Amino acid sequence: MVKRGRSRSISTRKKQHLDLCATADVGFRGVTTLLEDVHLVHDALPELALDEVDLGTSLCGKTLRAPIVIASMTGGTSAAARINLDLAAIAEARGIAFGLGSQRAMHEDPAAAWTYEVRKVAPTALLLGNIGAIQASRMRTAEVQELVERIGADALCVHLNPAMEIVQPGGDRDFRGALGAIARLHAELGVPVVVKETGCGISASVGRRLLEAGIRTVDVSGAGGTSWVGVETLRARAGDRAMGAELWDWGIPTAASVALLAPLGFQVIATGGVRTGLDVARALALGAAACGVARAVLQAHSKGGGREVDRLIDGILGSLKAAMALTGSRKVADLHMIPRVIGGRLRDWLDQLA
Repeated sequence: MVKRGRSRSISTRKKQHLDLCATADVGFRGVTTLLEDVHLVHDALPELALDEVDLGTSLCGKTLRAPIVIASMTGGTSAAARINLDLAAIAEARGIAFGLGSQRAMHEDPAAAWTYEVRKVAPTALLLGNIGAIQASRMRTAEVQELVERIGADALCVHLNPAMEIVQPGGDRDFRGALGAIARLHAELGVPVVVKETGCGISASVGRRLLEAGIRTVDVSGAGGTSWVGVETLRARAGDRAMGAELWDWGIPTAASVALLAPLGFQVIATGGVRTGLDVARALALGAAACGVARAVLQAHSKGGGREVDRLIDGILGSLKAAMALTGSRKVADLHMIPRVIGGRLRDWLDQLA
């Protein structure tokens, strides 16, 4: 009975998350991604045709037709199931990656597993499962393996969200054991483990600890996009919102996190406020392997379903190809080597932390 009640509570929270992200102002207020501080140097003699630009890349051992991940958002409710199926089908058709939301709901209640099962519409897409690091620390590897196998995931995102949990009504307050669980899953799980934040970014010092644990792929999910502290603040009772309002803009900007982690040798996914092809090009120029887009996709889907999501992705890929052509980049890997000028607050972050 307790477990069923907890499952209902998780499902309610997931529905509230979806509604708030689709309709409410839950972006960072005074903090940006700092991708605007990355200036790509124009090549007036690129000596290539736009049609020559190749967006193909690889991530977690799979080939993508473009360096885009429809990033982790939802699961656990019937509305989430419809969204997951729609977005997974688009990922399959586009040859891009798709990330599921936290599978905690299906772990608590196996009857919710169907809301995450998208392989029937995405048989070949790179599919990323998802579980919280704290939940993983309390689970046996075999239990996590069952979550991965049930949905046919190619890799597992283990998410970090201490700021979100501190503000969340009834959230976790004990974050011990997360690193050990990550190291254990890397050693025992049998699929790649991707460590991802949930809107607050990952620092270089945390990156070095993850390297020691064996992790080679990270999703920075940095500050400047959706504030999950903000989401939980809006869910909290009026009298409990003061701390959330104070911490609304907490985190490391996306561009800073990418620029700090890429030199350590990670395969970096740049998520957090990425909305345009130019954002993607700038993140790739900082060393990212791919970029995740989340709330913009959810909002597009809420507005016009799959057709609107396709329109959004068309725009992203079109401006990414243009930016690549205008920097003389035939391949995604070329963007890692082009000249770029870093200024503004991003330069301050890197000067003080790199």
